[in-house]
Amino acid sequence: MGPSRAEDEAILRRLRIFLSHVGGCNSDLTNEGQLFREATSGRDSQPGSLSIDVLTEIMTGSGRADREKIFRFFEGRPDLQTPVEIGKDAHRELTYKQLIALVRECGVHPMQLLVNDPARYFTVMEAVGFIDISLGIKMGVQFSLWGGSVVNLGTEKHKEIFFDGSNVQGIETTATFDKESDEFVVLTPNEGATKWWIGNAAVHGKFATVFAKLIIPSPSGDSDMGVHAFIVPIRSMADHSVLPGVEIRDCGYKVGLNGVDNGALRFHSVRIPRDNLLNRFGDLSRDGKYTSTLPTINKRFAATLGELVGGRVGLAYGSVGILKASVTIATRYSLLRRQFGPPDQPEISILDYQSQQQKLMPMLASAYAFHFATAYLMDRYSEMKKTHEDAVVADVHALSAGLKAYITSYTAKALSTCRESCGGHGYAAVNRFGSLRNDHDIFQTFEGDNTVLLQQVAADLLKQYRAKFKGAPLAVTWNYLRESMGTYLSQTNPVVTHRDEKMHLRDPRFQLDAFQFRTARLLHTVALRLRKHSKRLGAFGAWNRCLNHLLTLAESHIESVILAKFNEAVKRCQDPDARKLLKLLRDLYALDRIWHDVGTFRNQDYVAPNKAKAIHKQMEILCAEVRQVAGPLVDAFGIPDSLLRAPIGLQSGQYSEYTHYVGFSD
Repeated sequence: MGPSRAEDEAILRRLRIFLSHVGGCNSDLTNEGQLFREATSGRDSQPGSLSIDVLTEIMTGSGRADREKIFRFFEGRPDLQTPVEIGKDAHRELTYKQLIALVRECGVHPMQLLVNDPARYFTVMEAVGFIDISLGIKMGVQFSLWGGSVVNLGTEKHKEIFFDGSNVQGIETTATFDKESDEFVVLTPNEGATKWWIGNAAVHGKFATVFAKLIIPSPSGDSDMGVHAFIVPIRSMADHSVLPGVEIRDCGYKVGLNGVDNGALRFHSVRIPRDNLLNRFGDLSRDGKYTSTLPTINKRFAATLGELVGGRVGLAYGSVGILKASVTIATRYSLLRRQFGPPDQPEISILDYQSQQQKLMPMLASAYAFHFATAYLMDRYSEMKKTHEDAVVADVHALSAGLKAYITSYTAKALSTCRESCGGHGYAAVNRFGSLRNDHDIFQTFEGDNTVLLQQVAADLLKQYRAKFKGAPLAVTWNYLRESMGTYLSQTNPVVTHRDEKMHLRDPRFQLDAFQFRTARLLHTVALRLRKHSKRLGAFGAWNRCLNHLLTLAESHIESVILAKFNEAVKRCQDPDARKLLKLLRDLYALDRIWHDVGTFRNQDYVAPNKAKAIHKQMEILCAEVRQVAGPLVDAFGIPDSLLRAPIGLQSGQYSEYTHYVGFSD
C-alpha cells in the first residue's frame, strides 16, 4: 500500500522547505515533482525511487499482520487510549482494561505465542508498547514472567491449572516442607526479605511465583536444597480478598509506568500444596524424598533463573520500539519547524542545521541497527526454546544481557536528547517525551542492573578467551574472536591506520575490523591486568580494580555484534533502493560509534590523526545525506499517528493539531 494523500502532502511540504534553501525560490514544479518521486513510496519504479513499504516490511517482518491487527483494534477504541493527564489509580484500571480487551476482544493470545512462536510474542509486546508502555510491561509481567515461570519451571500439572497472577523473586524466603500435611510453609523470615516492586501485586494479581529456599526438616537437621519456584495464591478467586498470612502493600506512585500496580509482599507461614512446587529441575515426593537431574544447588539455581531470560529479550526489543517512537517525533518536528536562515530568504528547517543533524541522525541509524540486533536475539531465543542446546543457551544468556544493557542505556540518553532537540514543545506533556522517558527509565534496572549485566558479558568473554587457547568450541556470537584474534593482536599496519579516503571508511570490512580489533585488544589487555592484580589483590580485588576496563570491553563486544547483524541485514535486502538506504544508515552507525570512541582507537595506534579527522568529516556528510530521507526512514517504522499521539510528531497536520490542543480555534 502506498502513502495516503495526506502523507503525500506532508512530504511535499518538507520538500518545498528543502528546495527553498538549497535551490532558491525559483525551483520549478518539475524539479519538485522529480524529488517527490524519489522520496516517496511505491508508485514510481524509476531507479533511485524509495519504497516506504519495502522498508516497513523489513522493519516489521513476519509480525506485520499482528501489529496491524492490534493497531486497528485500538484505533477503533478511543475508550482504551491513555489520556495525557491521568491519576495512578485510574491508569492502573485503564491498563487492566486494555489488557483484558487485547486478549478477549482483539483475540491476541500472548501465552500461546510465547510458547509456540516467541518472535511473534515479542513483536506483539512492542506493538502494545506503542499504545502504552505500562500495557506492554503489564502484559510482560502477566505472560512472560508469571506465565513463563509456570511453563518453563513447572510440569504439565501446572500448565493445565495456572495462568493468572504475577511474579516475584527472593532468596531469603523459605518454603519448609510439612510432611504430615503434605504442604509447604512459605515464610518471609525478616524485613529484609520483603519482595519489593512486584508487578500486578498491588491490585490485580491472584497468584505469585515465589522464589524461596526449599527446606526439608529431619531429626538430624534441616536440609537446604537451594532456591526453587513455588506458586503461592495471594488473593481469593471468589472475592479477590487478600488471603490469610499474605501481606500486600502498594508501592504507590513511581517515576513512570503508573499503569502497572507494583506492590510489596510478605508471607507469614502461608501453606500451599506440595504440587505447587514448580518441579522441572527438582521434585519432592509425598514421603519427603528430594530428586533432581541437576547435582548441585548452584546448577539448579542457574537453570531456574536461566529459564526466565525472556524478560531481558523483551526489554531489549521494547526499548528499541521506544527509541523508534522518540526519534520519529523529534525528526518529524525538526523537518517541519523552521527557524532563521540566509538573509532575505525563507527560514530553513531546523534539521538542516548541522548540530541538529548530528543529534538526531545517528540515533535514527542506531534505531535501525538495534532493530536488526534484537531480531537476531529473538531468533536465537526461539532456537534455544526449541533445542535447549547448552551452547545456544549460553549464547542467549550473554547476548540478552549485553543487548538489554547496551540498548536501554543508549535509549535512556536518546530520549533526553530528543526532548531537548524539540525545545519548549518537547517539554509539553502532550508530545510524550516526558512519559516515554519516565516509563523507560526503569528498563535500565529491570531484569538486572545494566552495570551488573555488562559484567556478565565481560565474564563470558574471558571464559571464551580461555577456551580459545584450550581449543574448545566458542559460542556462535563470539566466533570472530577465534578467526581473527591473531590478526587483531598483531602489529597494526601503518598503511591502513593512515588510509582516509571515503571508499575505505565506508567499506564494511574496515568498519567491522575496527570494532573487532578494539574488542580483541580490550579482551587481551584486561586478561593480562586481571592476572597481574589477582596475585596481590585476589580475584575480587582484581576484578574491581579492572571494572571500568571490563565494562568497556563488554560494550565494545556488543557494538561489534550489532554492526555484524546490520551488515547481514544489508546483504539480505533484495530491493536495491532499500539496500542503498540501509547501507547509508549502517555507515553512519559504524562511523559514529568509531568517532564516539576515537580515543581508544588512537591509543591503540589503529587510527592515525589524519584518519580520525576524515572519519569525523564522513560522519558529518553522512548525517546530511540521511537528513534528506529522514522523513521516509521514520515513516518506515510503521507507527500510526493515532498511537504515536504526539501532535508535533504526526505525519501531517502537526501544527493544526497542536494549536487546537492548546486552545486556538483557527
